Amino acid sequence: MLTAMLTRRTFLPSVLLLCIALSPFARAEGTGPTPYPPKTDEAAWPGAGVIRVFPWMVENRDYFWTKRTQKQGAVVFIGDSLVGNWKDLERTFPGLSVANRGIGGDVSRGVLFRFQEDVLDLNPKAVVILIGTNDLSARGSSDDVIANLSAVIAMAKKHNASMPVVVCTVPPRNSPKAPIPSGAVEELNQKIRALTASGVQVLDLFAQLATPEGKPVPEYFGGDLLHLAKPGYAKFREAVQPLLPAAATP
Repeated sequence: MLTAMLTRRTFLPSVLLLCIALSPFARAEGTGPTPYPPKTDEAAWPGAGVIRVFPWMVENRDYFWTKRTQKQGAVVFIGDSLVGNWKDLERTFPGLSVANRGIGGDVSRGVLFRFQEDVLDLNPKAVVILIGTNDLSARGSSDDVIANLSAVIAMAKKHNASMPVVVCTVPPRNSPKAPIPSGAVEELNQKIRALTASGVQVLDLFAQLATPEGKPVPEYFGGDLLHLAKPGYAKFREAVQPLLPAAATP
C-alpha cells in the first residue's frame, strides 16, 4: 500500500519497498528517518516489550521527515492512533505551532525507537505523550510500558531539562474486538500516575473520559468504544490546554 507521499519515488512493488524501508542500509544518513529494524531482531530495538511494524508506520515517518524544518519549536503530540486520529489537532490550538506524531498501532517501544527523530529533533516547546493501549491489546507488560516511558522521559530531560513533558493516562476502553485482561488499564494507569516522580506532568485522561464506573463515556468515543470521537478530542483539548506553556497558549 503506497500513499501519495511515496508516489514521487521510483515505483517498486509494495513488498519490496517495505523490505528496503526496513533495511538498516536502505538510505544515506540524513536523507530520511532511521528504518525500523526487523521485528525479529530484538537486540536492535531499544527498550522492552511489544514490537510492532506495519507499512503505514514507515509511510507516516517518511512524511514526518518532510516536515522537520516546518515544525521546529512546535508542541509535539506523540503516541498511537488516539493521537494520530486527531485530524484537526494542528488547528485546535489557535496561534500555537503543533505537530502530530501519532501513528496508528504504535506501542511504547515504537515511540521510544522514534522519539529522537520524530520529536526531539524538532526542538519542541513541549511534548505530550499518549501511548500504551496497544501494548495492552498485545498482552504486553505494564512494567515494560513504564520502563519505555521512563526512557523517553529521560531522553526529553537530557535534551532540554526545562521543557514541559505531559504524559497521559490511557483512556477507558470496552471493545469486544480488542479485548484486554481485566484490570489492565487500571494497573497501567496507576503506574503512569506515579511518573510524576520523574518530573513530568501527568494528565489523567482516563478520569476525563470515563464514567464513575470506569467505562468509556459513550459520547466521547466511536462505536468501537476504543477510539475517540470529536467530543472526546474536545475534552482532551480542554484538559491538556492548562498544562501547555503559558507562552504557547492562545
